Amino acid sequence: MKNQGVVKFFAIALILVCLYQLSFTLKAYMIEKEADEVSMGDPVLKRKYLDSIATEKVYNLGIKSFTYLQVKEAQLNLGLDLQGGMNVVMEISVADIIRALASDSKSPALNAALESAIAAKSVNPEADIIDEFTKQFKASNPNLKLSAVFFNKDQQISLTSTDEEVVQYLKTESAASVDRIYKILKTRIDQFGVTQPTVQLLGNSGRVMVELPGVDNPERVRRLLQNTAKLEFWNVYSVQEFDAHFGKISDYLKNKNKLNEADSSKSANDTTKLAAATSTTAIGDSSKTDTGLAKKADTGTKDSATLAAEKAQERNFLIEAGFFPNYAQTEDGKYTFGDGAHIGSSAVKDTAKVNAILNDSILREQVLPADMVFAWGNKPVDEEGKVMFMYALKAERDGGAALEGDVVTDARPTVDQLGGNEISMTMSLEGAQKWRKITATAAAAKPQKAVAIVLDGLVYSAPTVNGEIPNGQSRIMGSFTPEEAKDLSNILKAGKLPAPARIVEEAVVGPTLGKDSINSGMLSILVGFLAVILTMYIVYNTAGLIADLAVLLNLFFIVGTLASFQAALTLPGIAGIILTLGMAVDANVLIYERIKEEIWAGRNLRTAIANGYKNASSAIIDSNLTTALAGAVLAVFGSGPISGFAITLLIGIASSMFTAFLLTRVIFEWMAKREKNVSFWFPATKSLLRNANFDFIGKSKLFYTVSGILIIAGIGSMVTRGFDTGVDFEGGWSYVVKFENPVSAADARAALEKPLEGKPEVKVYGTDNSLKITTTYQINSLDAKASEMVLAKLDEGLKTTQGGKYEILTSYKVGPTVASDIKQAAILSIVLALIGMFIYILIRFRRWQFAVATVIMLVHDVMLVLSLFSLLHGIVPFGLEIDQAFIAAILTVIGYSINDSVVVFDRVREFLGEHKHEKDTSKVINLALNNTLSRTIMTSLTTIIVILLVFLFGGETIRGFAFALTTGIILGTYSSLCIGSPLSAQLIEWSNKKAAQKNGDK
Repeated sequence: MKNQGVVKFFAIALILVCLYQLSFTLKAYMIEKEADEVSMGDPVLKRKYLDSIATEKVYNLGIKSFTYLQVKEAQLNLGLDLQGGMNVVMEISVADIIRALASDSKSPALNAALESAIAAKSVNPEADIIDEFTKQFKASNPNLKLSAVFFNKDQQISLTSTDEEVVQYLKTESAASVDRIYKILKTRIDQFGVTQPTVQLLGNSGRVMVELPGVDNPERVRRLLQNTAKLEFWNVYSVQEFDAHFGKISDYLKNKNKLNEADSSKSANDTTKLAAATSTTAIGDSSKTDTGLAKKADTGTKDSATLAAEKAQERNFLIEAGFFPNYAQTEDGKYTFGDGAHIGSSAVKDTAKVNAILNDSILREQVLPADMVFAWGNKPVDEEGKVMFMYALKAERDGGAALEGDVVTDARPTVDQLGGNEISMTMSLEGAQKWRKITATAAAAKPQKAVAIVLDGLVYSAPTVNGEIPNGQSRIMGSFTPEEAKDLSNILKAGKLPAPARIVEEAVVGPTLGKDSINSGMLSILVGFLAVILTMYIVYNTAGLIADLAVLLNLFFIVGTLASFQAALTLPGIAGIILTLGMAVDANVLIYERIKEEIWAGRNLRTAIANGYKNASSAIIDSNLTTALAGAVLAVFGSGPISGFAITLLIGIASSMFTAFLLTRVIFEWMAKREKNVSFWFPATKSLLRNANFDFIGKSKLFYTVSGILIIAGIGSMVTRGFDTGVDFEGGWSYVVKFENPVSAADARAALEKPLEGKPEVKVYGTDNSLKITTTYQINSLDAKASEMVLAKLDEGLKTTQGGKYEILTSYKVGPTVASDIKQAAILSIVLALIGMFIYILIRFRRWQFAVATVIMLVHDVMLVLSLFSLLHGIVPFGLEIDQAFIAAILTVIGYSINDSVVVFDRVREFLGEHKHEKDTSKVINLALNNTLSRTIMTSLTTIIVILLVFLFGGETIRGFAFALTTGIILGTYSSLCIGSPLSAQLIEWSNKKAAQKNGDK
């Protein structure tokens, strides 16, 4: 073998890279185990401990050190189904955005066209709703221009604007609104305090996916995500004004500490003395950089700042908590007030401690001004993401902001005369009048004050006001980057276009089920790995052990690669790993069978190895590429855990190609060169299926009849019984509930019928004290509290059963729109996979008969699996739902059936080439099938064994998925031998006869 050095280099490099990546997972585990010991199992204390070390260096590799946060980000992530948490898909209503942009949102022409557009999109989810709206509007109003409905005072759209200009305006504003809501959601999630959250825009669908590992309060998450964005403009206290109050805070905290030390029991007099503490300014050594979002204010050295220098060394509890006032020390040792409108800063990890101090009820009510409201900036201001600015907002008499954000009619990034980035902001007439007073007051102050732009209680910018703005046309200047200018202008429009995002899909996995899933997943990997090792050794002796080493390395490379890409390991992903373990030895089986043939033909070991690898290469490459094609389709059209399964499968295919095809050959040639003893069989397995002589072609009518009967029975069942369709395809709420005592599904169903206003689907889930409950109650409701309403009704019914106390292990919601999208994506993915397989087989084997037979065989396999799911649901003691996981299984079965067929067709092609003069094509193909029978059976057997073990040990969550895979792979093996191959033989004979007749006619 050439280039052995390259293979060795890559093997060593991969091992080192995987060790490096997985070391972070081990380190994170050790740190969290230590946190468990320190907190004595208290989750709140554990979280505080981990937060306290978030930015500390905890992992030193010599050449580089890593903080706990960096270690956590680099570790192998677990999906929500393994660690518990919440997955939410939010949908932003573009129809609401269009309605909000209209000059008259109640226009009959507007609303009729919108309703038609929404209906059209429900039929075709890929349709652009703005294009559909335009089409429907023009069809219903041929003499009316779009500008008549969308003209506005700021001249973006005038009555003379063309329809094309209006459409472009709608698309631009819609995209900006979706992007704004995405960023607002991201900011809200960042403030939630969840480790490793994920917020992701899902293409151009107007949907945002949010993953929150480990959350234990889904109701709070729903409220947080669905609240309408609130934009406000606030007056602010300058750092000079806050200076005196900082001294009061310092004295208050000192007196409070003294009283605490003297007597932990406070009297009313103590409280009065505490609140009446006199002011003494204290200084923190804090020279902080400005965000660049606000224009710098002119500040000078203040006596109060200089005089306070003597007190700088005194104990200050606010500074000890991590708050540093916005002071700076000059070169001559004097103190000056810092630039910017913020009053101070804190490390991100200290913000909770600072909040606790500043929210002290006595401090708020009796020491600080009643109109002082503290607010943090919306994001860290330093490159490392460690420092947050704090602002002191000044409330109006009603306790609110100086101006609400809904007065902003437009905001856009512009460029000034010097090429700098700024924002142009326009307000309504009413807003402009109030804005004039606000800006006049701020500009007249000495020094000039700032006005804070606040969204959801966080300060996004606080620019200094240079002068009165009389007409509502404002320019916000600062050291903006183009991206910052775009973001801020987008935020300023949040008040005009709230377009609240609605939850259209939701999954909540409790920590109990997550732990159970980890245990069952790890058990299935272990048992599956041991089964592969044992099977390969029993059949192939020493060579089997080398294949086992390759499988072990393959497993290591898969997990290491997942960690490298920071991908999440899910329960279906574990199934993908186990499936890959079975498929990884398939390549070795093909190679070993070829090597055995070479040895039987009298070649020496080195020649047999070289020829075996060479002859098996085409089948290995073809079979893996076709399976990868199915995996790629699944990765594109799947979502959530199913996408995780596809990614794991694709990584596993690439890894197994390297380990089984290249690495094992290096080992074999090393052993052969040193004349090490290598055996490819035990005496009992030496001639396994070697002289098989089964008439596959002759018995094809029997096979067609059996398959036809099963498919007809299945179609009859599909028509009469239907399927157990999960909420993925139908929409609805699904809950897995575990009770204290056993409870029957019938009793629970009866108890829930009245509160849920219908007949929910209730079935046993694994054990007799666990149920899976599915309902469509309130699924079409747009109420943000719909999920809480359903849970309340669920509780109303369940508490009347004999089950006693219960725990909701998982909850899952799919809205009707998402269900429709999933259904169409599922159908499209299967059709594309079939088309892709047809094209690949046609190109690779250059025979249309093989391609046609392959597609018919695949349709046969899909129909048989569907038939089994229809016939057996409700009969077998586990769920057989038609959901996304089922589609993943079907696509995997398609890929695996092709895998088997490629192995068979490769040998058929070879035999047809060797027997060119044989007129009986069926005889040649039958000979080829028998010749390849041992490898076909062995490749399928290893995979079936590991998937069967997933079915047995993988847990209830994945049992239906594993059943589809197991039956599909068995059927795929059957169909490649008994359906696809005979059919291809008959098509070849038919085409040969047609060709002969054509030639005879000539």
